[in-house]
Amino acid sequence: MPSSESVTEHEHHWEFSWAPLMTVAGIFFLIPLTFSAYFVYENMLLTVVFAGIGTPVLIAGVSKWVSEGLSDKPLLVGASAVGLPIFIVSEIFIFLSLFASYWIMRLQADTWPPEGTPEIGYGLPMVMTALLVSSSVTIHIAEHKHEEGDSAGFHRWLILTLILGTVFLGCTLWEYNHLVHMDFVPGTNAFSSAFFSITGFHASHVLVGLLAFVAVLIPALRGKTNNTFIKCTSIYWHFVDVVWFFVVSQIYFW
Repeated sequence: MPSSESVTEHEHHWEFSWAPLMTVAGIFFLIPLTFSAYFVYENMLLTVVFAGIGTPVLIAGVSKWVSEGLSDKPLLVGASAVGLPIFIVSEIFIFLSLFASYWIMRLQADTWPPEGTPEIGYGLPMVMTALLVSSSVTIHIAEHKHEEGDSAGFHRWLILTLILGTVFLGCTLWEYNHLVHMDFVPGTNAFSSAFFSITGFHASHVLVGLLAFVAVLIPALRGKTNNTFIKCTSIYWHFVDVVWFFVVSQIYFW
């Protein structure tokens, strides 16, 4: 008959965390609600309210999630090696659905882009591509520095990755602002709906990646790192980079 200690050791237990819910809620307030309030309804008050709610909620969710991963023993050791590919595959299908909608509209249209679309240059997308490619290089070097035990080098290259990603996101916001002032908004025509949906969805992934890097950097500056989280955030960032090549080739150059 098993001892009480053995039963206790193998007894199943639930683990609870509010981090995933907070992260999703923050993205919901910050991306679709704030985006719609500003670009669709042109209501600055709602924009400020939604952004004011979404930003701290998203930061809290991501920070808590990463903090748990750095400090708590995982329920299933090695689960991230399975979970991350499943997550990325699911994201690929979401992006594919957006691209499929765009391809259908594009191939069925008599003229493209539709009337009302301003001239969108190629210069800024090329700069943004260079920024993301460079950030993939810098996060790879940062990961290598961490494996070598070079903490200072890891911090420098991770911070550089954050800067490059932030500038990329700033370019997206600058372009949105420029297009809105030209009366090109999500409801202008079919192309504008696809343009803002696909680039905005990608920008939301860049934002989450930057927040994840921040959540990794803060403990790292205190000498606390986790190999699994560093590797997962690096893989995720490379995925965001690869997706951008599809975004820029289909939306800007086709």
